[in-house]
Amino acid sequence: MTKAEKKRLIDVAAGREKAELVLKNAKIVNVFTQKIERGDVAIEGGFIAGVGAYDGEKEIDCGGKHLIPGLIDGHMHIESTQLTPAELAKAILPRGTTTLIADPHEIANVCGLAGVEYIAAAAAQTPLTVKVMFPSCVPATPFENSGAALGSAIVEEHIGDGHIWGLGEYMNYPGVIAADAEDVAKLCAAARRGCVVDGHAPDLSGKALNAYLCGGVFTDHECLSPEEIEEKIARGMYVHIREGSATRNAEKNAKAICAENLRRFVLCTDDRHACDLKRGGHVDNILRILVKNGVDPVWAVVMGTLNTAECYRLHGYGALAPGYAADVVCVEDLKDFRAAFVVKNGRLAAENGKALFDCGVYADPRVKGTVHIAPLSEKDFDLYSRSDLVKVIRLLHGNVVTEKVVRKVKRRGGTVEIAGTDLLKLAVVERHKATGNVGLGLIEGYGLKNGAIALTVSHDSHNVIVLGDSSANMYAAVREIERIGGGMALVEDGKVKDSLPLEIAGLMSELPIDVFEEKLEKMIAAAYEMGVAKDIQPFMSLSFLALVVIPELKITDRGLFDVVQFRFTPVEAE
Repeated sequence: MTKAEKKRLIDVAAGREKAELVLKNAKIVNVFTQKIERGDVAIEGGFIAGVGAYDGEKEIDCGGKHLIPGLIDGHMHIESTQLTPAELAKAILPRGTTTLIADPHEIANVCGLAGVEYIAAAAAQTPLTVKVMFPSCVPATPFENSGAALGSAIVEEHIGDGHIWGLGEYMNYPGVIAADAEDVAKLCAAARRGCVVDGHAPDLSGKALNAYLCGGVFTDHECLSPEEIEEKIARGMYVHIREGSATRNAEKNAKAICAENLRRFVLCTDDRHACDLKRGGHVDNILRILVKNGVDPVWAVVMGTLNTAECYRLHGYGALAPGYAADVVCVEDLKDFRAAFVVKNGRLAAENGKALFDCGVYADPRVKGTVHIAPLSEKDFDLYSRSDLVKVIRLLHGNVVTEKVVRKVKRRGGTVEIAGTDLLKLAVVERHKATGNVGLGLIEGYGLKNGAIALTVSHDSHNVIVLGDSSANMYAAVREIERIGGGMALVEDGKVKDSLPLEIAGLMSELPIDVFEEKLEKMIAAAYEMGVAKDIQPFMSLSFLALVVIPELKITDRGLFDVVQFRFTPVEAE
């Protein structure tokens, strides 16, 4: 801000000059006092000049509606929406989200530093304020093959450099607790730059939690119980209330919020599909869930604005106060939080659910053409076992946590046969360096019949993940993925039923959100027609089955992995 701009802001605040824009006749949610004030909000040069009684060159009558600060998503993987940053902005800014903390962990596992740079540059072309965290664990563990590796030297070079705000979720909590040299080096690099470090520590407690926090971790979005929340807040952490597509804990964790701890909660979506964004909303959706489950509406707003801003050291964000960024949402009420209009950086950016801006397409050839699969045959998807008793991944609906169960199967010449059962074969095919790796296992609870589903979105290394009822169907699905250069594929009775390319890193579509959402909804409906259980999201749920930092049993391109024991395990149960 220049001297002239500062003087102008002060003159407007003092009432000596008219403001550029005044939001009149509003109920203003004060996140500092947790009270509601009546008055006007004066805006000048992208900042709030004052709250009170003001006149403006342009005035908008709020008609007694509520004004809240722009909502902030405290932890989000943009890639998981499967939209470009431009299309994401069009989807969420009209719903009141004006700022987000982006962790490009997904695209970094495919494209390395180029992926991080793509997200930062593409997001900068939008009106959103996007603070990019540098991915901390690429690959997430040493037990899978990713497309890149970002070691401590690269973290040291880029953390806090202007484009990078902090260190992304530290999923390798065992490495931190063990004081592994590489992990300590990354954490020290963040500490030297004064950067926030996001956490990822499901069910961590006691001395292990203490050790993790001594690494410098600030947050956690994996809490599953009030007891876990209480301990982590008591040890100084911020806890995310998360409502994504496959991971939803806002309703359950709302019960843990009280007057004594409400200032330690922040809100996030983590991984949320484009269809869910359009249909159910973004951070506004979390506010609705919290209020529906008994949380005071003003408390919910505080958690989605001021708390997140303070947690991530976003000075000048998260409140409607003099000198703060003019990110303002006018909502019809504090129950549904439907945005009548949204002001971003002092300008009207959305009205009645429609974006009032456009973003140019940001192209980067470094994030294209990322599918490289070694030659395969149907035999590569045959699963062999030396025993009739086998370990099976049991899918838990509404969560990314799975159970390890033991089932008896039929074998023919050592090959497991699943015909007539509710079991499916599950495989991860390495797709970054054409190594030929194919990890195999079994899953139950998904429900697919007479076909296969494959996609290049498989957390966190994003190899090809495929499940099906036969080797032939699985092979056909992977071949279709290869043909379209990454994306999603449905095969029924050996023939491709439908597919949807994800041109950017095999993770994101270049289509406009309306077109993409229509195509994705069609594929989801087709998956349900093929027998997928109605209470799971077919593609999102599948994508998390390779996530080896979430208990209990998962799979990578190297084989079946026991997360509790943190080691590979054979298919045989005895």
